[in-house]
Amino acid sequence: MGKFEKEGHRIILGDVLDILTGEIANRSIDLIFADPPYNIGKNFMDLPDKWDSDESYLKWCYKWLELCIKKLKSNGSMYVMTATQHMPYFDLFLRDKVTILSRIVWYYDSSGVQAKNYFGSLYEPILHCVKDKNNYTFNSEDISVEAKTGAVRKLIDYRKSMPTVYNSKKVPGNVWEIPRVRYRMAEYENHPTQKPTALLERIIKASSNEGDIVLDPFSGTFTTSFVAKQLKRKSIGIEMQEEYVKIGLRRLRILSEYNGLPLQKERRSFERPRDKGQITLNLVED
Repeated sequence: MGKFEKEGHRIILGDVLDILTGEIANRSIDLIFADPPYNIGKNFMDLPDKWDSDESYLKWCYKWLELCIKKLKSNGSMYVMTATQHMPYFDLFLRDKVTILSRIVWYYDSSGVQAKNYFGSLYEPILHCVKDKNNYTFNSEDISVEAKTGAVRKLIDYRKSMPTVYNSKKVPGNVWEIPRVRYRMAEYENHPTQKPTALLERIIKASSNEGDIVLDPFSGTFTTSFVAKQLKRKSIGIEMQEEYVKIGLRRLRILSEYNGLPLQKERRSFERPRDKGQITLNLVED
C-alpha cells in the first residue's frame, strides 16, 4: 500500500476492500463515484477484467458497495456504474439500502463498427443513489442546460395565470449524451475505460459543494479527483495499479517524479504510411 497527499487530495495505492475497511472513516464522505471493472474482459495493464463467474463478480461488488454506503455521510450521494448486464443486480441489491433517485443512461455515438448480428450497445448505465431521500445535495442551477424546445422557439406557456415564454434552462434528464474519451482528445490518458471530464463535472457539480470530500474507489486515470480539484472539492482516489496511480500523481500535481523518474503524459500519435492504407500508433512523451 502507498499513500500520497497534497492540498486536500489523497491517492491510495492498494486493494479497494482493504482500504475501504481500514483507511476511510465511516460517515466521512459527501460523494462517491464508483466505476468498477465490468467483468467483460478488458485488459488493465495485463490484469484481465474477468472473474470466474458472474456470481463471484457480484459477490465481490456487494462487498465494496456495502462498504461505500457505510462511508457516506447521512446526506451523502453515490453514483454507481457497471455493465448493462450486471446493473439489474446492482439495482436490486441497492434499493433496499439506499434510495435510487435516478437511473441514468450515458449515451455516446460510436464511429467504430458495431455488432452485425444483434443491436450493439451505445450506452452505459449509472445509478444515482442517496442515503436519505429527504436530505441530500442537488445543485440544480449548477448543471442547468438549454431547453431546446419551447424556449428556443419562444413558445408561450398559456397554462400559467400570466402567459410567459418557456424557461430557457432546465435540469438535464436521465439520458446524458456525452462523447467518450478518444485517442485524439487532449484529455486522453493511457487507460481502456477512461471516463470524460464532462461526465464527472455534471456529477460533482450536482451532488457536492465546495470543500466536500469526493471518493472514487476505482480511480483509473483519476478523472474524478482531477475534476474535484478543479471544482474546489477535496478528493480520495483508490487504485490498485501502480501505473495508473502515477497518472493520478501527475494530474493532481502531487508529485513530479516517481522512483526517480519524471512523471510525463503518454500520448498517442497517428501516422498513415504512404505505402499502406493502415494507421500506425506511436507512443510519444511530452
